[in-house]
Amino acid sequence: MNLSIFSKILIGISIALVLVYASFIIWQSADINKNTICVGLDVQLLDNTRMRFISEHEIAKILDSKGLNPVGTKYKEISTESMERELLRNELIRTAECYKTISGKLVVEVTQRTPKFLIVGNESYYVDSDRKLMPVSPNYAAYVPVVSGRVLRGMATRELFDFVTYLEKDTFWNAQIEQIFVRDDLKIELIPRVGNAVVLLGSFDNFEKKLRNLRELYTQGFNVVGWNRYDKVDLQYDGQIVCTITGTKPIVVIKPDTTSVKDSTVEKKSIPIKESIALKKI
Repeated sequence: MNLSIFSKILIGISIALVLVYASFIIWQSADINKNTICVGLDVQLLDNTRMRFISEHEIAKILDSKGLNPVGTKYKEISTESMERELLRNELIRTAECYKTISGKLVVEVTQRTPKFLIVGNESYYVDSDRKLMPVSPNYAAYVPVVSGRVLRGMATRELFDFVTYLEKDTFWNAQIEQIFVRDDLKIELIPRVGNAVVLLGSFDNFEKKLRNLRELYTQGFNVVGWNRYDKVDLQYDGQIVCTITGTKPIVVIKPDTTSVKDSTVEKKSIPIKESIALKKI
């Protein structure tokens, strides 16, 4: 019983000492913040292990160019909020936090914006994970999907962003689609990693359904006749897929009311039985 009371007294004294020490540190820190002269700038790029769009030196240079280099300045005259606002003007920086330390160094912690895909055309830029445009950096090239052609900025941050997100989340399409191309008429073409057939998606309308039909063609059709037999697959039309045979004008048409695919030539020649491919209805 006595031991229990003694233990409680020790715990109470310990808590009191911790509170006194914490109060002293807060008081001392406040006093230092007012009178200490900044002796160094410690720039920390928190995500530099996975990408290097901007360097610590460049971050310090941004502050220096705006007269915000804190070295040699009293703490009470330094506005960390102004430093943060200036850094956030840079299109490669996502977050910035600046704070003073007891040692006399001012710490700047920065995270970079994360690119989702790259636009290559009349102008080149990334679209980041927040649907914002970010410039290409001379320091670093991100390994992300590439979209080329006539890409409008509004398209890039809306329907194209949604389409790329869909591809990323689907293991099959993420592995199969190598590049996206926007034609001058704003129709979308997909360049596959496997096979020679360029896929004409058309618009982004109902792209989920179009890709489901294309997957059926891949798994039930191309796996039978080969992946290099066709050089173009057209998904623009509702309820059918039109495939152009490599080096010829004949096409393959898949309609929702049929259960097979047959090649038909412009001259209406007879079709070998081996060209028939059993497919599910679209």
